[in-house]
Amino acid sequence: MRIAFVASEVSVAQQAWRKLVERYGNVPPEHAELIVALGGDGFMLRTLHAYHALDVPVYGMKLGRVGFLMNKHRLDGLPERVARAHTASLFPLQMAVVDAAGNHHVALAFNEVSLLRQSNQAAHLEVQLNDTVKLPNLICDGIMVATPAGSTAYNLSAHGPILPLDANVLALTPISPFRPRRWRGAILPHRTQVTLRVLDPGKRPVSATADFHEVRDVRTVAIRQSGGQGVRLLFDPEHNLEQRILDEQFAAE
Repeated sequence: MRIAFVASEVSVAQQAWRKLVERYGNVPPEHAELIVALGGDGFMLRTLHAYHALDVPVYGMKLGRVGFLMNKHRLDGLPERVARAHTASLFPLQMAVVDAAGNHHVALAFNEVSLLRQSNQAAHLEVQLNDTVKLPNLICDGIMVATPAGSTAYNLSAHGPILPLDANVLALTPISPFRPRRWRGAILPHRTQVTLRVLDPGKRPVSATADFHEVRDVRTVAIRQSGGQGVRLLFDPEHNLEQRILDEQFAAE
């Protein structure tokens, strides 16, 4: 098997990279049948963004602080682990932004697209679903659209729902909503287009972020599931992502 090993910059990941390359060899990602990412969940997201167009499965090993998307790090038995691995397909969101200068920006998000106020004043946002206004004025610190894979990340911290990986839904979750006070978000069919319009961009500026790609001073943000091909993550049977998402709903802390 032609394997491309990629690693975060932390020393423990670099040390593991050298040992794995010595054991199994290494090829450029463009020539690989498998990409092995060494690091934490943040590095995994960057790996997916960098190489998703190659349509090569990705197997992660945890060598960072957070490893929800990663398997345990071991030097031995990698081909056997890959042969036994379960596949999870992740489909990213596409964020299309028009900023204050009229510039257009497009970015993908495997976890979430989030809007956040840039100043000390709350954001005022209009929320549309499939071109129909559902909330004419949401007053909040921000709002996000999360994928099932991202539902246990920032979305969960904002008290959003945990979504099963195969549920074909998205989470629309407000961040510190003030009005409507009782609105706590919605679960949407995965083909829904969410359009968010900033109502007072001069006085109450807002930024939009797709995973780690940020655009400041936005005017409108359109979010939908990308029509492109998803990415394939490989997980050891004892580290099945679907089971981990289910178990997270019963976590005590």
